[in-house]
Amino acid sequence: MRLGDWSVSAVAAGFMAVLVSYAGPLAIFYQAAQAAQMSNAQFASWVWGISIGAAAAGIFLSWTLRIPVITAWSAPGTALLITLFPAMSIGDAIGAYLSAAAILLVIGLSGQFERLMSAIPKGVASGMMAGILLPFGLNAFKAIGSLPLLSGGMIIAYLLFRRMLPRYCIVLLLATGALLAWAGGLTHFDGFTVELARPQFIAPSWSWASTFSLALPLVLTTLTGQYLPGMAVLRGAGYDSPVRPILTASSVASLAVACTGGITIAIAAITAAMCTGRDAHDDPARRYIAGVANGLFYLAAGLCGGSLVMLFAALPRELVATLAGMALLGAMTLNLVGVAAAEDHREAAVITFLATASGMRFLGLGSAFWGILIGMLACWLLHGKRRQATPPS
Repeated sequence: MRLGDWSVSAVAAGFMAVLVSYAGPLAIFYQAAQAAQMSNAQFASWVWGISIGAAAAGIFLSWTLRIPVITAWSAPGTALLITLFPAMSIGDAIGAYLSAAAILLVIGLSGQFERLMSAIPKGVASGMMAGILLPFGLNAFKAIGSLPLLSGGMIIAYLLFRRMLPRYCIVLLLATGALLAWAGGLTHFDGFTVELARPQFIAPSWSWASTFSLALPLVLTTLTGQYLPGMAVLRGAGYDSPVRPILTASSVASLAVACTGGITIAIAAITAAMCTGRDAHDDPARRYIAGVANGLFYLAAGLCGGSLVMLFAALPRELVATLAGMALLGAMTLNLVGVAAAEDHREAAVITFLATASGMRFLGLGSAFWGILIGMLACWLLHGKRRQATPPS
């Protein structure tokens, strides 16, 4: 790495990507922690895990590949946690993290990513992800019933920011929500202090229920919701990198931080666009600095994870719910479009969406597992011949 490659624009792009990651997806992570009824210290350890994991993978890949690889934790995978807690123990969740990371590592080392993705109908995968994300969108509007000025004001602010400043929409929405909550006397910042995070070891445990309800759906959501769009962003920016080293390194980072509560680390999709374009640097060969800077900012934020926990604890639940719903709106829209675009198996995709969104639990297994299973069965029974007759693109 040459000192002359560093630039203010690349560092600023890396910083904004981290800020957006914490503004929206961390709100989802906080909701998962609340659903699991964990302490602030445990949640701070989770924040430390995802931050350090993303930092290590992003810095290593950007430095060695000389391209801006932005890594983060899986937002759809985090959303899946909320549907499983508190019925699933934290130990079982950690065991599922390790299982998912091991499976992703095998896929990365084998180089079978593209072949595996071609075996999963895109509409069925989109239906499962849309079903996972739907409750978050609904909760954003349900919050209007309890705090209409706060949640309603945030939704209006989202529309305005989305129109005028789409790139910084979620960051501005967090600031607006905090301002509205403070003006309404709904915040509790009195005890806020700068506090370092202390990672805690969480002993993993394994069960068939956690493997099928969390580990396998987490693998699928990570591959379809993170790696597919994330690699598309990289290649669209002119970086023709193979997926194998990125998938492998991210999986190793996932294994390393799993027992502190760090959910699967993967290539980012939305925030990656901030660091791969001309805004990061005019010279594509020097944009890798944005990935390195992004990792360094993750590292600093992870060390101060205790303060991030206190920040979210000081905000009203309606603010967090509205912020999470709006942050996932783009991902939800993309997956609903994927369901509608599945012309050769659209009905199976809709069935997958409904089964997953139902929140059903059967035989101790969650709706994400049953949604994908029922969707694959529907695809085979209703559209098998039609899909087989369709020539591959």
